[in-house]
Amino acid sequence: MNYRGLASIAVLSTAVLGATVVLFDVIKLNHTDNEPTFSMAPLSLGNPASAATLRTRNLAGNLVVDEEDAPLLPAITIPEPIVKTVHVKSGATLSGLLTGAGIERVEAARIVTTFSEAFNPRKIRAGQNLDLFFMPSDDDSPDQFVGLAYEPTVLRTVRVKRIDDGFSAWEEEKVLTTERYEAHGRIDDSLYMAGVRANLPVPVLIELIRAYSWDVDFQRSIRKGDGFAVLYEAQHDESGEILAYGDILFAELELSGDKLPIYQFKTGEDLVDYFDDKGRSAKKTLMRTPIDGARLSSGFGNRKHPVLGYNKMHKGVDFAAARGTPIYAAGDGAIDYAGWQGGYGKYVRIRHNGEYKTAYAHMKSIASGMKTGKRVRQGQVIGYVGTTGRSTGPHLHYEILKNGRQVNPMKVKMPSGQKLKGEDLERFLAVAGQLDKLYAEISGDTTVAQIEP
Repeated sequence: MNYRGLASIAVLSTAVLGATVVLFDVIKLNHTDNEPTFSMAPLSLGNPASAATLRTRNLAGNLVVDEEDAPLLPAITIPEPIVKTVHVKSGATLSGLLTGAGIERVEAARIVTTFSEAFNPRKIRAGQNLDLFFMPSDDDSPDQFVGLAYEPTVLRTVRVKRIDDGFSAWEEEKVLTTERYEAHGRIDDSLYMAGVRANLPVPVLIELIRAYSWDVDFQRSIRKGDGFAVLYEAQHDESGEILAYGDILFAELELSGDKLPIYQFKTGEDLVDYFDDKGRSAKKTLMRTPIDGARLSSGFGNRKHPVLGYNKMHKGVDFAAARGTPIYAAGDGAIDYAGWQGGYGKYVRIRHNGEYKTAYAHMKSIASGMKTGKRVRQGQVIGYVGTTGRSTGPHLHYEILKNGRQVNPMKVKMPSGQKLKGEDLERFLAVAGQLDKLYAEISGDTTVAQIEP
């Protein structure tokens, strides 16, 4: 954590030498790899020859001696602040966290009031930390609270510091620099494992899988020797530490010799989406796999039922995943059923249009607010993987219904998404060409897809 922005605590220290007073500058909190420390520098008075010149003045403020004539002053030991890191547990309040750290109730109430001017304390989430800073006392009295720091996100910090007889609070945003990176590799087993071996950050890898999930069956379409390439953004702070991963700008899957490039593009209607090299949206009306990182454990068709023990038509596909894994709405639509449905357990069905519906079964729980009539957007979390109903283990049973009949989600021809036209298509082709060149420059690869007007 960067502590430089925490309270710069003004201190007027006096070293009395006869009638002479030495004034020292503001104590500043510096950051080291281990813990914060204090430093003290001479206070600049008037127009000194240099910021490092030490000057002494008498009590009337008149200059007495210059640096060359100044006597050697005794060293002043500045105590370091004590940092107490408080872990936020479920149900905790800011007031309770402060009093639990030894701050008196009256002062804790004042700190909470001041903190509220910069950030709503009710939005402090369980699992996060508060750093509380105390100046140690030189007697038996309690250490004095001097400030706190709380990071609601990696990009923002809320700070409180003691000033005079009160407190001040503010919020800081870290200054970040955006850089572009590339990753590529060959697939020996799965796209996920190939991405991990190529050091592709997991958030980017998940977005890559999601971007292609409308068209690619990751269980059956991927072959050994296929490849991938990605151009993505990352944001880092002044120290070079990456704090956030941004968008995928360009990606390409090579499947059985065929190259499938996609490009990020913002349309004239401010819609940001991925498009293929012909300007067709990579996003289809429905997702084939409305879940991240899952394994296809059972396909569509006749099979021996794992619970009933006899052959039975399996009218959907099963994705094995850890309990609690989010399940996404496969497309825009309205929920026409949400609740318990016999052997399906906790179940949600979404109506997308007059032709298509999708269904999701065996959920551990249905997401808050998901009820009959609720409109949902593609990719919105509607529930979480579980094993309710007639099930032998945590998985998602997923169905696509066309005109009321279940069809194979892995084979049904998905309705296409947006197709760019006119000025949008012209701008897209120009942007895609620039991204091709940028990826080639970063990776040294000159074989990326060539855009055809």
